Amino acid sequence: MKESVLKTFWRDTYQSKSPIPFIISVQVIIFVLIHLLDLLKEVNLLQVSLYAYAIDYLSLPLSLSQFVTQPWSIITYPFLYTGLFQLLFDCLWLYWMGNIFLNFLNRRQFLFLYFSTALLGACLYLGLGFVPILQNSVQLSFHTSTFALGALVASVATLAPRYEVRLLLLGSISLKTIALIYICVELVFTGLMNKAGGISFLAAAGWGILFIQSLNKGKDFSLLKLRKRIKKSKMKVVHQNKTTSTTYSSYKHVSDLPNQEEIDEILDKISVGGYESLTSREKEVLFKASKDDK
Repeated sequence: MKESVLKTFWRDTYQSKSPIPFIISVQVIIFVLIHLLDLLKEVNLLQVSLYAYAIDYLSLPLSLSQFVTQPWSIITYPFLYTGLFQLLFDCLWLYWMGNIFLNFLNRRQFLFLYFSTALLGACLYLGLGFVPILQNSVQLSFHTSTFALGALVASVATLAPRYEVRLLLLGSISLKTIALIYICVELVFTGLMNKAGGISFLAAAGWGILFIQSLNKGKDFSLLKLRKRIKKSKMKVVHQNKTTSTTYSSYKHVSDLPNQEEIDEILDKISVGGYESLTSREKEVLFKASKDDK
């Protein structure tokens, strides 16, 4: 029996390991909902403009005192769009650059970079609200996922600068060139409307570059929690029973202990595929190393 179109779409879109369709779906749903509120006001079914109310309370304000009254905006602002074309282009950029990112790195690293940039960009934006000259902008609140997209585009260009994309009428263009054009154009348009937003966008792009450069040096920021957990286990006193001790009895001599090179290879494997990608023996080696370092 032939599978229905909806089932095929659901399987290929939402049952994949990519988080991109879920992020885009949330952005589209919020866009539709707030414009439905606007439509209800236009046809006089609502006396109050709930559209304007939703925009004000879901956007990230430049004023810290106003942010205190709506702290949820630090979560909602990356998903809020008011313009159809901006939503369309940003979703295309997210889908395009996000999938290139996932071709080289994993889902955990993508989620960390995307949401950490949204958080860091928001914190910097709120901090810039204390600068009087930046309060003369046309727009004093911020929404859309511009910060996260800036970091994503910059990270992909840093990760594979010579990776070429074939564009219609333009031929093959490197990711480095595409990223440079995107960041410059976005910086100009964002900065004209919102000076603090432009500065935060530039910082977000820098964070994306820093993330990849640190990754190339063997330091994965998305693994900090796991590394802290491993370090804590070194300080923890564990009473082993006979069964546990025999499990790791394969290291009977000092020469049998895992060397630093082997441990580094295991940590590199975690940075690529996560802790779940380790074999039982690799987990055993990591556990043994953490106990022998005490």
